[in-house]
Amino acid sequence: MSETTTEASFLARLRDGLRQTGRRLAEQLSLLAGGGRIAAEDLEEIEEALIAADLGPAVAARITEALQESRVIGELTPERVREVAAREILALLGPLARPLEITAFPRPHVILVVGVNGTGKTTTIAKLGYLFREADYEVMFAAGDTFRAAAVEQLQVWGERLGVPVVTRPPGADAAGLVFDAHAEARAKGVDVLLIDTAGRLQNKQGLMDELAKIRRVIGRQDPTAPHDTVLVLDATTGQNALSQVEVFREVAGVTGLVMTKLDGTARGGVLVALAERFRLPVHALGVGERPGDLRPFDPRVFARALVGLEA
Repeated sequence: MSETTTEASFLARLRDGLRQTGRRLAEQLSLLAGGGRIAAEDLEEIEEALIAADLGPAVAARITEALQESRVIGELTPERVREVAAREILALLGPLARPLEITAFPRPHVILVVGVNGTGKTTTIAKLGYLFREADYEVMFAAGDTFRAAAVEQLQVWGERLGVPVVTRPPGADAAGLVFDAHAEARAKGVDVLLIDTAGRLQNKQGLMDELAKIRRVIGRQDPTAPHDTVLVLDATTGQNALSQVEVFREVAGVTGLVMTKLDGTARGGVLVALAERFRLPVHALGVGERPGDLRPFDPRVFARALVGLEA
């Protein structure tokens, strides 16, 4: 499949997924309009509709305020509301769109990938590896979630499929020791990018904090500038629960950016906007499926317009 075809397929799946959110919002606006135009007294209900789309109260208030400031209320159609909403969402997301860049010298550029188990973290590592391979970087995976044999096996399968070496240890092995060895091997072999999987157990927050802190320490002994990125993987289907996940992982891991997955199967994609408003963390990429090409750098304009039911 060509690059153009892959990109078109990704965009189509992203729009289809976000259309669930956009359709729900459009239906609510149409009900308010009653087939005609939205009246001034409907602005409060518009705000509630935006909150229901998982954009969060602060963003909903921002959009409603923009409608109040720029309106001629008698001409406030559902289409106009969506245009204003898309404009405000883009203004919020645009500065945060930041693809991962491989900048570290000496190599490797170390990317620590964190997140709750079940968010698609391991698959996201594989997809990031695919993107970097496409860009002619040499990549290595470190299977640092040593408590889950399935995660290690999954990363090994992806490594074989993509032609990426995977550093593993027996189940229950010390994750920090594995990461230390992986970094040493990557440096010795001149690997450009080292992607590190980690555990995502929130049941014992202190244990997770200690493990991630230890991983960061051992990497820092070999390269004081590493990890160069700490990426949190979020599952769009969790909706507002993603906010608490960012809170926890920002505290325990020093998160520097976000990747959101499973946007092809949810009507809750608006939570990315709420996250942007609250945390102002860079958004690196979005995922819409299980194939290697189903993760792509974040395009805020496409996202903003699709989210409110508008064509790009």
